[in-house]
Parts: sequence; C-alpha cells; structure tokens
Amino acid sequence: MTSVSSSHTRWPSGRCHPDEHCSAPWPGADRRRGYSLRGSLFGKSFLALFLAVVVPLTASGLGEAWFGYWAQRDRLDQLLGVEARAAAFRIQGFIDTITGQLGWLVQLPWSEEVDERRRIDALRLLRQVPAVSNVTLIDGQGRERLHVSRIGLNRLEARTDRQADPGVEGARARGIWFSEITHVRGSEPYVTVAFAGSRPSVGIVLAEVNLKLIWDVIAGIRIGGTGHAYLLDGPGRLIAHPDISLVLRGADDATLRPFRAIRAAVAVAEGRTAFGQNADGGAVIAAASAVPGVDWTVLVEQPLAEAFRPIHAALLRTAGIFVGGSLVAALLAYWLARRMTGPIRLLQQGTERIRMGQFEHRISLRTGDELQRLAESFNSMAAGLAESQERQERIAKLKRFLAPQVAELVERAGGDDMLEGRRVEVVAIFGDLRGFTAFSANAEPDAVMRVLAEYHEAVGAIVTARQATLTSFAGDGLMILVNAPVPVPDPVDQALDMARDIQCAVRELVVTWQQRGHRIGHGMGLALGPATVGRIGYEGRHDYAAIGCVTNLAARLCAAARDGEILVDAAAAAAARQQRSIIPLGFRAMKGYEGEVPIFGLDLSPAPEQPARPARASYSMITSAPEIIEGGTTRPS
Repeated sequence: MTSVSSSHTRWPSGRCHPDEHCSAPWPGADRRRGYSLRGSLFGKSFLALFLAVVVPLTASGLGEAWFGYWAQRDRLDQLLGVEARAAAFRIQGFIDTITGQLGWLVQLPWSEEVDERRRIDALRLLRQVPAVSNVTLIDGQGRERLHVSRIGLNRLEARTDRQADPGVEGARARGIWFSEITHVRGSEPYVTVAFAGSRPSVGIVLAEVNLKLIWDVIAGIRIGGTGHAYLLDGPGRLIAHPDISLVLRGADDATLRPFRAIRAAVAVAEGRTAFGQNADGGAVIAAASAVPGVDWTVLVEQPLAEAFRPIHAALLRTAGIFVGGSLVAALLAYWLARRMTGPIRLLQQGTERIRMGQFEHRISLRTGDELQRLAESFNSMAAGLAESQERQERIAKLKRFLAPQVAELVERAGGDDMLEGRRVEVVAIFGDLRGFTAFSANAEPDAVMRVLAEYHEAVGAIVTARQATLTSFAGDGLMILVNAPVPVPDPVDQALDMARDIQCAVRELVVTWQQRGHRIGHGMGLALGPATVGRIGYEGRHDYAAIGCVTNLAARLCAAARDGEILVDAAAAAAARQQRSIIPLGFRAMKGYEGEVPIFGLDLSPAPEQPARPARASYSMITSAPEIIEGGTTRPS
C-alpha cells in the first residue's frame, strides 16, 4: 500500500497533487488533530443509535411473547381440559351402554331347569353389542349355567363352581367389577365386566369386552389440525389410540414409555396442562381426565408448534419490526459515518489504491483510535501482498515446465536465471510403454486414457519425490532429466535409483493391465553426458529442454530395451557406484551411431548399501579411458 502522507509529490506552490491528500493541507492542521474524539466515534454513534431502537423493540417483543405465552397457556388449559373431560364422559357412556345391556340378563331368579330364554337373550346381546366377545351367566349359588361366545364353543348347564372367580367376588362386593386390561394373542385389548343383579338369586353375568371398538370414540376426537386423544388403563397400557397399530403392539414397554411419561407429567401439574414428547419424539402439550367408574385415563395432546402458533406469529411480527428498526438504525449510523472527515476518506482512498494493485502505497494516520490501527494493519498487509505476489508470479512461471518441488527450489535459489541456456552434465532417462500402439488402436478411449493416467501418476510421484525434472509426456513415453536445472549430488546414482523405482512401479501396473487383458510392457533407457539445457519456446509458452547426444542415446537405448529392461550407456555405468548391479550386455548397433555401442543393463533387485567410493569417473574419463568398463567404447564397424 502506498503511503498517502509520507510519499506525496509536492507541486511548486507547496500543495499536494490534486489526486492526493496531504497530511497537513493547511497551516496548523497538525495542531487541530486533537479535535477527533478519542476512541471509535463511529462505533459510539452506531451503538447509541442502534440501542436506542433495538432496546425498546426487544423489550416490547419479549413482553408480548411473555404475556402472550401465558394467555395462550390458559386457553390451552381450558380447551384441552374440556376435550379430555368430554372424551372421558363419552367413554363412560360406552361402558354404561354395555353394563345396561348386561343388566337385562340378571333380572329373573334361576331355577334348576334349563332356561332356553336366557340363551336367546344372551345371543341377542351379542348381536346388539358388537364389543362383547362372550357372555357367562352365573346363578345365585355361584354355578356356571350358560356360556355364549363369538369365537369359542358355547356351554349350557355346565354348573361349574365359579364362586372363587375374581369377577364373581368383585361383583358381589361392588355390584359392578372391571378386570385389568388383557391382550388376547398379545395384541387386542380386552376387559372383563362382571355385573350382579339386584338380589343374589338372579345371579351374576360376566362379559368379555373387546376394547378395540373404543377406537371409534377416540378417533373422533380432534384438537386443532393434528391434536388427538388416547386412552390408558391403570398400569399405563394403551386401550385406544388413533393409530391402532400402537394399540395392537400390546404391552410393549418401548411403545408405552412416552405415554406413561405424559400421564405422569400431567398428574404432577395438578389439573393443568403439561409438556412431553409423543411416540414420534415430537414436543406436545397434554391434558388428562379420569374415566368415572374405571381406573382409566383419557389424555388429549396437541403438538407444541400448532398449539403456540399464535405466539409464533406474534414473534414473527416482532422480528419484522426489529429488523425494520435495525435497518433504520443502520441507515442513521451510515449517514453519520458519511459525515466523518479526513481519516475516513483517507482510509477509503488508500484501500481503493490497494484494491487496484498499487501495493507500494502506504496509509499514514495519527488518530489514536481503531482507524490508525487499521491503517497500520493495511500497510503491513500491503507489504506482505507485494512480496507474496512477486514470489507467486515467479513460481507460476517456473511451474509451466517444472515440477512444483523443482520450481520452489529454483525460486529459493534466487530466481529463474538458472533456467537460462547453459551446458551441464545431465542424466537423461527415457521411458516407453511396449505394445501401446497396438493396444490404443483396438481399445476403448476410456481404457486408453485410464492406462495413461495410471502410468503418469505412478511415474510422476516418483519423479517428484526424487526432485528430478520431467520435461515432457509424449503419449506413452516420457523424458526425465537429473542434475538440471537444479544440481544434485551423485546424479547418476539418483537416476539409477529413480529408474529402478519407476520400472518396479510400472511392473506392478503391468500385472494389473494384464489382468484386464491389456498386453502392455515397459522399457527404459538411461545415458550420461553433457547437454545444452534451458528454456525454449515463445512468449506465453515455454518448456525446459536438453539438447545433445546424450538425449539421443537415451532415446535409442529406450527403444532397444525389452519389456521390464533398463539399458544404461557406458558413461553412466562407469560413473555408478561399485555396488550398483550393472550387467554388461555387449555391443549393439544404434541408429545414428557408427559401429556398435556398448550396452549395460540395470539389475532391478535392490542392492545392499555399501560405502561410496572416493571418486567417480566423469564423462571425459570414459571417453579417454575406455578400459574402466569392459567395452566402454564403440566397437569399430
């Protein structure tokens, strides 16, 4: 960032350039800088205006929400309580209907003779009251005289002693007796009702009632859009629920747990509504009422989201007013900020110049508040941005033709001067996929590109790790340089290690390719020698290349290599350490060379580490002393 006050261009008259702002545009301006408020004037003004609007709105909204909540809670207490009591009375009416019908069967005293009329009356009861599953008549002496059932066998004059039956004892003691809820076949709820006649001689009637039919009563109770009712017995088992599948699950504790929890919460509330969770885990508000005559409880619940929807609407209105008031406060604060002079405009113009890329610009403020600290931060940021941008531009140019690691090394070495043309000793490595031309002619494009991607990824990872230079991909081939542009210690040894790693990695790929039905191999050639290296190309497109006999020889060796083979020239073989597994392969004719050329192979099995020899032969030593490696010169043609 450029500094506004410290790097101005003064005109002859002593004034600043019209496009710049001077630190002291008039005499005595430095003395009047104390005019600014200490601290953040903008923050104080904005906070005062904002709180002046927001605090009353917040207080009003909270008050409306508080009083509206309790008003709605009282309304829900009344609404749900009335619905629960109404449902309890309707269920009591259902029970009274059944007990009233049972009372007609115990009007006359029993005799020892068979009474066909009682059997007809019992059958008529089953037809008139579908909820009754079976009826058993007990005479005044406690004997079973008649049993009529919808699903079982009828019994007439069995005269079995039933005096110890809990229903008989309960009816004699209280007149009407209700058993606990049982689930026949583990699903449908049943209750046994015992009704005693007005005198002992008329006996007692026992009826088993299927409570699934109470579902019609419960299903007809609706509170709002999604509220409903359900019925629990004393132990907390479902008798009726709009979702009849919950009832048919019987006494499953996991199913009944939320219903029991709501009933317990309502009991603690002592007549008021209570909050809980329904079977689906949703929040609800519920009320309860006991069914007279039986130990049953009707609960009515409504989802909280629906029950307190009016409160939500009021909160939304308050939020709208709050947002509107906040916008007004923001506009007022903005208007006040526009009236701030000097420092604000100076900062604004400085940031604009920084935004346009003038990173040499600097902002100088002496206000003693956040504006000054902001200007200092901007100055530090501008300096860092300028340095970072310059470095990124250099690295971006290098990455056009160098691996990221090499580009970083070149940049740290002091720029791209080392990319200029020069002559150095390099190791050139060529690799080529065998049989790829025939494969690509017959294979699908996706298969071809997949093979190339796997090949390039495997080789690229090794080249990057070895800090070599991958100069080009030529379809199924590649060229790698070692010792240029960045010099490395023992370039031949590193090149041999890298070639071995590449061949081993590609060998694993070849196995995979063969499993897919692709007949592809890989050969490599490696040569050591002097070459002219540097950038070639035109503006906007450059490559890093090596020119010389060493690249031609490495390419010829690669072409002559069989699948899985690495061919090495005599110079590289001579420069390698003694522990390297260099295998003489004799002489071969090479295109472009007179006579035959000595060829060496590289054993791919890892060699044990040995101490490095004191000195290694250079390329000039090989050409002048061919006896270093047997066959180290070309054989005369």
